[in-house]
Amino acid sequence: MSDHSINTTVAPSGTGCVECLATGRWWLHLRRCAECGHIGCCDNSPSQHATKHFHATGHRIIQSFEPGEEWFFDYRTGRFGGGPALAPPSSHPSDQPVPGPAGAVPADWESQLND
Repeated sequence: MSDHSINTTVAPSGTGCVECLATGRWWLHLRRCAECGHIGCCDNSPSQHATKHFHATGHRIIQSFEPGEEWFFDYRTGRFGGGPALAPPSSHPSDQPVPGPAGAVPADWESQLND
């Protein structure tokens, strides 16, 4: 994907979902806004903060923030694709649990996932 909505110089906002960390919530997987670096949780996560960030800001392209995953997704077109290398780091730390963060994930987390 090549678009003015991708900023290759902005660093990620942190190592976990900004809103989940602020409210004591948890996530399944993480997504990075390719425009501003916001880290939000995926749509399978209970709070779906990456998609909420898109709706609030119009920032349409995200990249997976999971170790070993490099795909991008465009909310406007609904398409997956490749893209340029973004400013490091390219994922959350490999020792960070999935789901995460450590200590915030309930025992019945699987029953709380969105389809």
